[in-house]
Amino acid sequence: MVELPSAFLQRMKRSLGSDFDKFLESYSKPVARGVRVNTLKISVDAFKDICPLPLEGTVPWEPRAFYVDKEGLGKTIAHEAGLYYVQEPSAMCAAPRVEARRGERVLDLCSAPGGKGTQLAQDMCGEGVLVLNEIVQKRAEILRSNVERLGVTNAVVTCADPETLAKIFKNYFDKILVDAPCSGEGMFKKEEAAIPEWSEQNVRLCAERQSRILDCADKMLAVGGRLVYSTCTFAEAEDEEQIENFLKTHKNYALIFKEKLMPHNVRGEGHFCSVLEKLEGERSHLCCVVPKVHSKPLLNAYREWEQATLNVRLDRLLQVNSSLYYIAEDTPDLTGLGLKYNSGLYLGTLAKDGKRFEPSHAFAMSLSADKLRCVEVDEQTAIKYLQGLTFCCGLPSGWYAVSYRGYPLGWCKVANETAKNHYPKSLRTRK
Repeated sequence: MVELPSAFLQRMKRSLGSDFDKFLESYSKPVARGVRVNTLKISVDAFKDICPLPLEGTVPWEPRAFYVDKEGLGKTIAHEAGLYYVQEPSAMCAAPRVEARRGERVLDLCSAPGGKGTQLAQDMCGEGVLVLNEIVQKRAEILRSNVERLGVTNAVVTCADPETLAKIFKNYFDKILVDAPCSGEGMFKKEEAAIPEWSEQNVRLCAERQSRILDCADKMLAVGGRLVYSTCTFAEAEDEEQIENFLKTHKNYALIFKEKLMPHNVRGEGHFCSVLEKLEGERSHLCCVVPKVHSKPLLNAYREWEQATLNVRLDRLLQVNSSLYYIAEDTPDLTGLGLKYNSGLYLGTLAKDGKRFEPSHAFAMSLSADKLRCVEVDEQTAIKYLQGLTFCCGLPSGWYAVSYRGYPLGWCKVANETAKNHYPKSLRTRK
């Protein structure tokens, strides 16, 4: 069993009373693991049929997710195809409470690595505006990578502090999720490195930061909107007291739901979640991105490539420098605001010779196999492809999506009946 800080144990004993022994016993049990089926690409039933993992029952608060008692969940072909997301089970409780719907404006304010944000994307089914924010650049890159792998097409990934966003998105969003940075007490068993970093002082600092983040979320939420606040800690100063203090200073909100999942009561490491509704306020709008491609060589190269490779025609194209993006409807125009962001789905770029279109990995992951010219591979070839190796395929020259069991993994370019590997080097598995 992990060695827990004495001050933490004393506080939990005061808080839990007779339940403290059960709480302490939970640390001797295995870490709860879960996977969430990515219904943007595959149905739950279809996933069950091809799942490479032994599923152990549905997570009660997320019907698209299952318990899995196995390590190495992120090293399967199905994972690389974006068919599921590895996520701690109790952490899945917050996103469903947002009740994100098609066509809405939704913000995940503290989004990396992307578990809850991609949950929201599934609920929105590719329609509406989904802004996923992460203040740390390296974590924002991880977030963007997960968004691409899961084939999310309506996300805007931003890298900004909440105060900056609050100035831009005043009274804009229908729904906001604040999965706040916290003292991480629910991570002690899963990540023991979190234990030495814990202190009562850090709990207080986290609470102060969370209060500032909630103030920013309030400024961005439209009247009638829903604000969901969650943490993976047990400290009342960061959970119940945080919400009580917010309601005292924001009289135009009502608490409509609150729950605390504790590891001795559920199969999970613990999570706090509360739902607030904004009763009074305003609603504003932002100018939307106007799709435009001003370079004829880029557009012509793309259309030629599209005709040869896809079974669908894409409109709503936007050029940024020499790159091409697909922009979902109602995407806000953030140009000129000094904001680091990735707006829309990156499709690819014009080659250095100015004549050929080179597709992005994100593009391959965003489309189903029926919309692509594919080369279907067996398991061994799929493994080699994910390692970055070439393979023989006997097909005419050109770009193809490499698919396994009908699900794209990335691009290859065939020449002389050999498929040259275009799987990103940063994602390749070791041989």
